[in-house]
Parts: sequence; C-alpha cells; structure tokens
Amino acid sequence: MDVLLYILVFIAALAVVLIPFFGPPAWTVMVFLQMRYGLNIWPVLIVGVVGSAIGRYLYSLYIPYFSSRLLKQQKNEDMMYIGSRLNENNWKVQVFVLLYTILPLPSTPLFTAAGISRINTLAIIPAFLVGKFIIDTIMVHAGNYIVSNTTEIAAGLVSWQNIVGTIAGMLVVLLFLFIDWRRLLQEKKLTLNFNIWK
Repeated sequence: MDVLLYILVFIAALAVVLIPFFGPPAWTVMVFLQMRYGLNIWPVLIVGVVGSAIGRYLYSLYIPYFSSRLLKQQKNEDMMYIGSRLNENNWKVQVFVLLYTILPLPSTPLFTAAGISRINTLAIIPAFLVGKFIIDTIMVHAGNYIVSNTTEIAAGLVSWQNIVGTIAGMLVVLLFLFIDWRRLLQEKKLTLNFNIWK
C-alpha cells in the first residue's frame, strides 16, 4: 500500500509542474500527501523531486509548440538564437540553474525560457535536481513542522504567496520574451520589443 502512495506522490509532483503558471509548487503537494498518509519524508522527497524534474522536462518539450502558435516567427528565431548561445556555455547555465533553483522561486519561468529557446533541457536537469532537492527538503520539512492538519495545507495551496509567485513568474517570462536577445548579445544593446504576438 505504501508503494502505491509513493507512486501517487511521484505522479502528483509530475502533474502539477506540467501546468503552466497556475499549478501549485510541487513541494506543497508533497507536504499534503506526506502528512495526509503519514509517509516517510525522505522517500517523499526523493520520488517527488524526481517526478518534478521529469515533469519540468516534459513541460519544456511541449511549451515550444505553444510559442510557435502564439509568437511571431522573428521572436521564435530570437529565442532559438539565445538557446544556441546558452548551449555554448553549458557550465555557466548549470551554475545559473542551480542557483535559481535553490531560491524559493517558481521554476516555471526557467523551463518556459529553456523550452522556448530550445536549450537542451536534459543538460540542465542535473543542476535542477540538486537545487530542487535542497529547496524542497527545506520547504517540506518546514511545511511538516508548521502544518498540523490537512485543512491548513489545503488552504496554503491558494495562498497570497503562491499568487504573488505566479504573477512574478509570469512577469519574468514576459520580460524574457520582450527582450531582443539577438541585439543584446550581438550589439550589447538592451532593447525591448512588445510586438511579438501573432
């Protein structure tokens, strides 16, 4: 029975990160299921983080299909250009992903940008796994300490922190999209282009 519950943790962590912008952080689902069923916290963290990483990888694979239908061809080419440049500096990207993931920020903007710019997402998954395990360990332990029943954790899924995080994540993605990356990288000039939608 416990094995099925850990599989549920894996599936839930994978599923919530497939939702663009509006899904709860995976750690909240881990805390909820861990407390609801009295599961061991370490296996919950391991299967939850692995599920989250696989979900983010799958998210980065499908998000380019949306960008090709929503963004102008020029903007998609701009995103692919930055992706090719970032793939050239793999260790710098790994360090950035690790540091970004350790911060309690939503990872949706990171994988949206990676997917749209066609970065090899498998290459950044190891740094994401390390950072995600660190931050989720902190968050799940803190959640386990603070939350005394399932009603409180369920209320936390729609907290002002999650709403602010979602809005901040959307703003980061939009800023990423509005920057003319080719001009920035080639001419060292920061230019914003708001005319990117089809």
